[in-house]
Parts: sequence; structure tokens; C-alpha cells
Amino acid sequence: MTSAERPPNPWVSLDYVQNNWGDISAALVQHASLTVQAVAIGLLLAVPLAILARYRRGLEGPVIGVTAVLYTIPSLALFGLLAPITGIGRTTVLIALVAYALLILVRNIVVGLRSVPPEVRDAARGQGYGTLRQLLRVEFPIALPAIIAGVRLATVTTVALVTVGVVVGYGGLGQLMFRGLYSDYRAEVFTATVLCLALAFVADLLIWLVGRLLTPWSRGRLAS
Repeated sequence: MTSAERPPNPWVSLDYVQNNWGDISAALVQHASLTVQAVAIGLLLAVPLAILARYRRGLEGPVIGVTAVLYTIPSLALFGLLAPITGIGRTTVLIALVAYALLILVRNIVVGLRSVPPEVRDAARGQGYGTLRQLLRVEFPIALPAIIAGVRLATVTTVALVTVGVVVGYGGLGQLMFRGLYSDYRAEVFTATVLCLALAFVADLLIWLVGRLLTPWSRGRLAS
């Protein structure tokens, strides 16, 4: 078949979007929900781990080291290791995404807690603050800009990693990308890619705005 006889295969096609919006929207919702759940679970695990690493110096190396090892495992290999144990589908993808988010979140929380000036801690203790009250009322507010930065980075990274979940049948927009690449359908690949980028941008912007609301005293640092 000559190039003149080939059917059109544009990168941008509104007809494709209109005719397949049901599949596209379902993939987008799946992608977004996986991202939100992975980062939320990762944060719930990272906070106590980071506190443990910060206040038990002997544990900081092992905690950071374990999360770093998890982060260096190639995503395809990690999905392959998990699939025989957790099966094919959402659970496997979610566990892998949480594992990758942990290093970013734990490190940023530890860095944020380290940034609290010693004199501030001394002042809090002088006012009768116990360890827990000092942590919640003094240290976490000061560490919040670094924590927000970690959540932003973890979220954008997770949006990208969700696409690899297609190897175990649950990859959100990655399923459209894979299907489009397999069938050489450019519009499907392009649409999924643009939506993935848009999702990452919107998620990052929302977290940035939340960070500005929560930390009005450090808006200049959050903007960077």
C-alpha cells in the first residue's frame, strides 16, 4: 500500500475523543484515583517512618536505605515480583506506587524536621511543651514547606509511574497508550499522553495552592 492509499492517522483527532470518551474518561479516573491513593497511603506510612528516623538517629540510615532500595527497583521488575503474590490488577499497582513514593516523602519530611532551629525547640521546651505537642504545634508547621514539596514531587512521579501498571492490566491512561502503540493509532497515544501531562500539572498546581494556604509565612519558598 502506498502512502497515498493509507488511511489518515493524525496525532490530534477530536473525532477519536468524542467517539471514545467513555473509555478515555474511565482511564483518566482510574489514573487519578490510583495517584491519589498511592500518595495518601505513602504519606500515612512516611510520616511515622520519618519521625522515627529523625528522633532515633540509629534508625535513620536503615529507614532511608530501605526506601532507597525500593525506589531503585525497576518498575517492570517490581510489578513482576508482586504479581505472583498479590495477583493481577489494582492491588499490585498500588503497592508498587506506594513503595516508590516512600523515599521521596520520607526524605522530605526528615529534611523538614531537621530544618527546625534548635533555639525554637529549646523555646518550646521552655514553655512546657512535651515531645508530641512540640512536634505537632512547632516542628511540623516549620517543616511543612519541605513536606509539601515532597508531596508535589511524589505526586508528579506517581502520575508517570501509573502508566507502567499496564503490564499487570491496571495502568489508567497507560492502557490507552499501549493500545495506541500496539495498533499504531497516533490519536490514542497523543490523547493519553496529553491527559497524563495535564493530570500531573493540575495535581501539582492544587497541592501548591494548598501549600500556600497552609503556609502563608513561606509563600516565596513554596513558589520555587
